[in-house]
Amino acid sequence: MPAATATSPWYKHLWPWIIIGVLATSVTLSLTMVTIAVNNPDNLVNDNYYEAGKGINRSLDRELLGQQLNLKASVHLDELTGEVDLRLSGDSQPQALELNLISPTQPEKDRKIALTRSESEPGRYLGQLSDKIEGRRFVELLGTQDGKVWRLFEEEDVAHDSTLLLGDEALQGAEHLEK
Repeated sequence: MPAATATSPWYKHLWPWIIIGVLATSVTLSLTMVTIAVNNPDNLVNDNYYEAGKGINRSLDRELLGQQLNLKASVHLDELTGEVDLRLSGDSQPQALELNLISPTQPEKDRKIALTRSESEPGRYLGQLSDKIEGRRFVELLGTQDGKVWRLFEEEDVAHDSTLLLGDEALQGAEHLEK
């Protein structure tokens, strides 16, 4: 008859604790990731692709109108005073313009600035920034001409006291609409 060997209880061995530690760590990290995902939802997904696709053509129509009116704009953002000074050249001089500075990834950093035409200087529009803006932005300038909305839109890197040029690049993707 073989002799019985004395064994210690399972909780005194190292390997069960290593396995329990790995499992506990993975459960803790999984719950942390679920909490982060629930509290910070992704705002970049559009679940209505058909409507978004139709909107692309409307957007290109507005950009084509801006191109047909030979519109170009120079936008100076003064970081110290927060003043927005826009110079518009072309065949449209509306009373007011809307300047949108859109963050590609963070909607809370989007800014909408109302610009009013200067009475003393034609083609000059003034507005006010609410806070400092830096980094990559989609810059959208909207105005109206004869009841139709035109648009200048470009991606720009906004830096300290920067001047942005809009309408200086060729319109991409609208070749089939011009015919």
